[in-house]
Amino acid sequence: MNLNEIRYAYFLGIGGVGMSAIARYFKSIGIEVKGYDRTRNEMSVELEKEGFDIHYFEDIQEIPEGVKTGRNGMVIYTPAIPKDNAEYLYFLENRIRLFKRAEVLGMITKGAFTIAVAGTHGKTTTSSLIAAILHENKVGFTAFLGGICNNFNSNYYHSESSRTHTDLPIMVVEADEFDRSFLHLQPDIAIVTSTEADHLDIYGAAEEVKKSFQEFVEGIKQEGVLIQREGLELKFEGKNIQYGPAHGIGAGYKDVRVENNRFCFDFTFEDKQCSLISGLPGLHNIENATAAMTVSRLLGLDDAKSAMALKEFKGVRRRFEYVVNTDSTVIIDDYALHPTELRAAIYAVRTLYPEREILGIFQPHLYSRTRDFADEFADALDMLDKCWLLDIYPAREQPIEGINSEFLALKMNKSAELVSKESVIRKVRESNPELIIILGAGDIDQLVAPLQKLYE
Repeated sequence: MNLNEIRYAYFLGIGGVGMSAIARYFKSIGIEVKGYDRTRNEMSVELEKEGFDIHYFEDIQEIPEGVKTGRNGMVIYTPAIPKDNAEYLYFLENRIRLFKRAEVLGMITKGAFTIAVAGTHGKTTTSSLIAAILHENKVGFTAFLGGICNNFNSNYYHSESSRTHTDLPIMVVEADEFDRSFLHLQPDIAIVTSTEADHLDIYGAAEEVKKSFQEFVEGIKQEGVLIQREGLELKFEGKNIQYGPAHGIGAGYKDVRVENNRFCFDFTFEDKQCSLISGLPGLHNIENATAAMTVSRLLGLDDAKSAMALKEFKGVRRRFEYVVNTDSTVIIDDYALHPTELRAAIYAVRTLYPEREILGIFQPHLYSRTRDFADEFADALDMLDKCWLLDIYPAREQPIEGINSEFLALKMNKSAELVSKESVIRKVRESNPELIIILGAGDIDQLVAPLQKLYE
């Protein structure tokens, strides 16, 4: 399908972070956009403010005629849409083609110089760092991000500039491994941050996850570049750069230190070194910044400007985001949904605040993920001084017998308290913890505003 012929776009699940970015892009190029979502969330409210037409009930009458007839219309859907959704069934029964978000992203980026960031951890932050670096260097680009980048207050950004790396437009995209979505991309520069097992409900086994990342790498353009974290061992016949702790590999970091509550490090690439200050805490973000700086060097950008972009980076919403930060109370909100992400977030808090007692409030995400990584979750949560466990957020799943938060608590060496989401604010008011980290990817973010209000 030629996107230049599209006049109408209809989104099933428009409130998702990846879907909304494409919706914003379509609207920016003059396509009439309308969408459905099951619930009204923060993202869909923002879209409504921007003039998007969204409804929250299943009704085929809401589908534009241009989409129903199949002329000059496109239907984009998220795999999270239930298979018994009335609108979804209408399109199937009437043989109207549905496009996955990833397919459309592949169409959009086909004629562009594409920088794609993949990995089971770190892809949203790394792609946002690259966008911030391009912006600071006044390079024109378009970004499709997997979270709200606070620098742009959006998951979508577009800027025009006379300065470009090639004659092609530059696009920065998050390459999502869920449902093998990233296989629709053919990037010029690809970053892979991690190939750890996740989404085993989709892949079945860890080896299949790794195979999928290898397929993604094989889709890089022949003259392109692979930037992969040391130890991943992905095979690419073109230029292949590894990054990690500096010891003679392609791109590295060394002399990591904390100065004035900021993480600092030295970046090395091809025998050239510069000192950097990270706008984000944690060793995992030093690695993300190293990958982003490698892209900066490949594009021939100015080190000083790129360093300023890293230093002034405002982060991504729900990625180690400060909710309250006073002398007496610190509350941090983090999207961590995988054991490795939990460990990284808790380690960063411990490094910055070694004298404080840490209370973690964690909402497990998916029954299958909780089951598959129960021991790893327990080990990570044992890093906390105190742990409150909310009920598992099911997302697209039905309950699995015997898999609940109590099952996870029993795996821990330390005692964890099972807490309802409704009781959290009361319990925080009564105990007045000095440091709280909110952890999870479900609807636990609904606690953020009430917690902020407690400390106003």
